[in-house]
Formats: sequence, C-alpha cells, structure tokens
Amino acid sequence: MPASLQGELQPTIYRFKLGSFEIATILDAKAIREGLHPHYGANASVDEVLALARANNIDTQRFEHPNIPTLVNTGEQLVLFDTGNGALPREYEQLSKRLPPGQTTARLAAAGYDPDDIDVVVITHGHPDHIGGLVEGGQPVFPKARYVFGAAEFDFWKRGEKVREARKFNRELFMKICVPLADRSTFIKPGDQVLPGITAVDAAGHSPGLLAFHIESNGKRFMITADTFTQYVMAVQRPEWHFEMDDDKERAVATRGRILDMLATDKLFVASFHMPFPGIGYIEEGRNGYRWVPHSYQLNL
Repeated sequence: MPASLQGELQPTIYRFKLGSFEIATILDAKAIREGLHPHYGANASVDEVLALARANNIDTQRFEHPNIPTLVNTGEQLVLFDTGNGALPREYEQLSKRLPPGQTTARLAAAGYDPDDIDVVVITHGHPDHIGGLVEGGQPVFPKARYVFGAAEFDFWKRGEKVREARKFNRELFMKICVPLADRSTFIKPGDQVLPGITAVDAAGHSPGLLAFHIESNGKRFMITADTFTQYVMAVQRPEWHFEMDDDKERAVATRGRILDMLATDKLFVASFHMPFPGIGYIEEGRNGYRWVPHSYQLNL
C-alpha cells in the first residue's frame, strides 16, 4: 500500500552555548518569493544575476525568505532580538498575501519560554517583519519586557521625514506599534551596551538606523547582523548589488562591505535574520570574494 505524503518537516528552533550564554535562533516564518532579479541586483544585468544563481545551484526565479529572531539567555536575563511578523497578516489586509503569520511566541513556548519570561526585546530596525510580533490586538505581546530601539531608527520613523513612497505604510505601522511603547523603551546608539556582553554595531543602510549586535561571553564571540545581508548568495558574494528593500542602497552597499570584512577578519560566527534556517554561519574570504558558510557542528562542541 502506498505511503501517504506528509508534507514539509524542518527544524524551527536551534539552540547552542556561547561561553556562559545560551543562544537560540527561531524560525518565525518563511515566504517563497518570485523574481530574483530585480529584487536583487537591480544595478546589475539579468544575465549576471541568473548566472550567479546557477553557479550556486539555486533557483533563478524564486527564493526562500525566512524570518529568524534570535534569543540570548545571559543566565540572568532573556533578550529577544526582533519579533517576526506576528499578527500583521491577520490584522492588515494589505499584508495578508505578502507576509505569512508569525510563529515566534508558539516556538518560544516549544523552547520552554512564555512571553512573560522575556526581559528585553531589542528591535534591530523598524521594518514590519521585525516589529510585527511586538503587539497583537493592540496589546503588548511581551508584557513584562523592556524595549530597546536604535535612537536614530526610532527618530527617523517618528519624524516621518524623507520616508520613501514604498515605506509610507511601514511608517504607519511603526507609529501604531512602536511609538506607544516609548515610555518602556531604552534608545541606544552604536557602541552602547544592551547588557554586559551585548554591544550595538552600526549597520545603517538597509534602514536608516539599522543596528547589528556583537555578543561576547567568556571570550567566545558572535554577531547578530539582522538585515545587513538578506540572501546568502546575492548579498554576500555580490555585496555591491542593490537589494530592492534597502532604504539607502549605496549606504547599504558600503555597510555590507565593512561588515563582511569585519566578520571574515575576526572569524566571527553570525546569526542572520534572512539566511537559510537556522541562520547561523560564518563568512569566508577567498580569491573571488566572500561566501557564506553554514554552521555545521562548531558551536555544539
């Protein structure tokens, strides 16, 4: 008798030790998007983009776009970096077909945590797939948390000046979701610490005040790069190519180059929000530029 097909089955939580810290990456959601070009490489030719896809054995037309928040347990506090889509697809018709519903709280529960357990929520930047899980039905999802925003990022969205047309609705969301949380928030700049061992790094470009975060515990180092890189081939092997969703494309290009050099030079492992799950790897530099190398067992030892 034929066996019935059961559908996709893949991990949704990955947890490991970093010094005395415990870190978990969480698959909030993923979408399959059409049109590799001009989504990536609008300043390159179609042929160049398709050739790079074929050289890396990935689809030339479609790509997987996951959302991967990161949870850091310092032993004293639980710090969640970004919140995924949350209820945005259910609460806003214009997002219902673009964003899959977020699963961060359900997957936190599977990892052993309740929303009340989260002490700090760090928002790397104000795009919908990062702020969407902050509020549901008008109420904070993490009721006991302190919130951390980049000061420049928060100020940009709140002022609402020079917001490009494609981000006007994003600004409305930010005003509804994030601004009411200001009295429970801390505003930081690059070089500031969220907690001992967690330091903000300038990664502006994809958004006006995007922050990455350097994590260090007992001499072990790691970096959360958020949306500095949004695809493991296109954004790493060709950092000079434009990404459609970058708000300041030339600054994003410069930032990618600087962060790639830092990661390769310092041999840092990375958690990246849109890389293939679990979103953990490192950057290797060779004669032909940079490439993303997925984590295997290095962080398990």
